[in-house]
Amino acid sequence: MSLTQYYTATTLDGFIADPNHSLDWLFTRDQDHEGLLNYAEFIAGVGALAMGSSTYEWVIRHEFADKDESQWKWPYDLPCWVFTSRRLQVVPNAQIEFVQGDVAPVHAAMVEAAGGRNVWLVGGGDLVGQFADAGLLDEVIVYVAPVTLGAGAPLLPRRVQLRLEEAGRNRDFVAARYSVV
Repeated sequence: MSLTQYYTATTLDGFIADPNHSLDWLFTRDQDHEGLLNYAEFIAGVGALAMGSSTYEWVIRHEFADKDESQWKWPYDLPCWVFTSRRLQVVPNAQIEFVQGDVAPVHAAMVEAAGGRNVWLVGGGDLVGQFADAGLLDEVIVYVAPVTLGAGAPLLPRRVQLRLEEAGRNRDFVAARYSVV
């Protein structure tokens, strides 16, 4: 059975990106890429993903800066849904569908496309909150960095009841996995 998971990193004060939608703060911290709740093990279980438009635009800026469009390669070899209300730049030959509106019908398509693997809600927090509001969020896996920003994009700007399932240290981060109650 597929789980719908929010796998992300946050600052100690609860922001996933700074006010300019940058994740530069994240790359200043040390992480064991084979340690607790690591990305490689996580992504191996993912069959489909969704993200908001700001996250999508950050991936484009981060992955394709200074590259000709002919050199672009989408970093996820998985079906991806991008929630947006505006036109966004298209990545050639990527399995990306631009959608808007209610998350429930899109979630059903994502679960089907995942083929028994998990669904990853990449971000942002408001989009993940919409899945939580619809009762479609199963887990939150979060790396908490010893950094504060004071402002930015919040981790999850909704009230969601969680139960701690696993926690520990991954070098500079506290890594935790919560199930949604």
